[in-house]
Amino acid sequence: MGNCNACIRPEEASKTDLETKPKKPRERRPNPYSNSPAPIRVLKDFFPKTRISDKYILGRELGRGEFGVTYLCTDRETREALACKSISKKKLRTAVDIEDVRREVAIMSSLPDHSNIVKLRATYEDNEAVHLVMELCEGGELFDRIVARGHYSERAAAGVARTVAEVVRMCHANGVMHRDLKPENFLFANKKEHSALKAIDFGLSVFFKPGERFSEIVGSPYYMAPEVLKRNYGPEVDIWSAGVILYILLCGVPPFWAETEQGVALAILRGVIDFKREPWPQISESAKSLVRQMLEPDTKKRLTAQQVLEHPWIQHAKKASNVPLGDIVRTRLKQFSIMNRFKKKALRVIAEHLTLEEVEVIREMFALMDSDGDGKISYDELKTGLRKVGSQLAEAEMKLLMDVADVDGNGVLDYGEFVAVIIHLQRMENDEHFRRAFMFFDKDGSGYIELDELREALADESGACDTDVLNEIMREVDTDKGGQISYEEFVAMMKTGTDWRKASRQYSRERFKSLSVNLMKDGSLQLQDVLSGQTIAV
Repeated sequence: MGNCNACIRPEEASKTDLETKPKKPRERRPNPYSNSPAPIRVLKDFFPKTRISDKYILGRELGRGEFGVTYLCTDRETREALACKSISKKKLRTAVDIEDVRREVAIMSSLPDHSNIVKLRATYEDNEAVHLVMELCEGGELFDRIVARGHYSERAAAGVARTVAEVVRMCHANGVMHRDLKPENFLFANKKEHSALKAIDFGLSVFFKPGERFSEIVGSPYYMAPEVLKRNYGPEVDIWSAGVILYILLCGVPPFWAETEQGVALAILRGVIDFKREPWPQISESAKSLVRQMLEPDTKKRLTAQQVLEHPWIQHAKKASNVPLGDIVRTRLKQFSIMNRFKKKALRVIAEHLTLEEVEVIREMFALMDSDGDGKISYDELKTGLRKVGSQLAEAEMKLLMDVADVDGNGVLDYGEFVAVIIHLQRMENDEHFRRAFMFFDKDGSGYIELDELREALADESGACDTDVLNEIMREVDTDKGGQISYEEFVAMMKTGTDWRKASRQYSRERFKSLSVNLMKDGSLQLQDVLSGQTIAV
């Protein structure tokens, strides 16, 4: 997160640059749409002759992301059911956000038809939004299907691993690096037993050329390759992410896990893979060897997508063990899926209220903090300004925020960088947003989320929700063991559990940039805890 008129590739870079230097992070400029009376055209070279409503009827909401809402969409002539992702222009707050949408359309338009990649049918643009009309995938998420089936084995995992590797091979063959492979980005086309599994989201994907290196930190924490944290990477990152998916498919938990981003980063850099926990002792050596070769820290030794497809475990998938991997894996995957639903719902409530924030307020705040009127905000101005607006941030956290947001490293924040800081603060530290989300779950206003309220909020389309998993989530979040979730416990859940927190793309980019800033010192690999100042050798 097709229109073949809108295929825009990055500018050609010189051969020397590609071989020697990582690609510089893009400059974060303010979104011209936010201060322009005339609506900006997001899709270049695109002159709409028709409106989306001329050809399609938009129906019920199917899902919601950071920038867009996906609706059921019906072709007026053929009555074919499709999906339409509508991206609000008001949500595109920076020039980087606009580039992301342009590139997503360009990439989806350029990829050839493939049974495992969702097809972009058409694009439309009006004053309010960009609309991407795509194939409809209504068979549900990958983990939900596995859990619902009951019987789950190595053979089933090998089938999924082959699909993921096939998607990576096809992307790489067409000069596209996905950069955000994770289970949630794969949906089944329909509810039939042998339905195709499709990759659905190319919002963080990028075109690449052989030898080109990238430095922008993107992706989802658990699935991030070590070289992404070191800010010098190429298409091999997709194989690492696919390896993480395979590990989860086989045992139900991620290989590199921790409660904080710092902990996740350290685990990824250490690269120690646990093959001792259940059910690994029962899993074949061939499957373990493939996981090891996909999670190989040395990118030169890591398998390519083609080599993954040629691996004996994938080649002989039909001969792989069909013995169930046991309830432990299904229970873990179910918990993974429902916990995800809990946090997604909460963040959706928050997101709906964030749309009311006016860019004008941020502009006024910038002018207020920029005391010398030079169009830049220094650290001292930021510190004084945040105190003025009542921020409770400790000085160390302010310093971290400054380091993270100062993308070009010149010691001051321009307007675009400042917008990113404010959005981050509003999203992650505004108590009112959490309070609103909490009230959504606390239907009876008792000040606690009870088990029945949780069950009602997290029920699937059929109204069912697994009691064992609900109890497990309650046990995990209810730290004082009172049998219900207090507001404080709810906020703690929203601020930990890295993978479930669907924070803004901008937030995860900045947060992980700050974690990686001091990785390489004197040629040795170190990670510095920016708050305590302590350096940890990896």
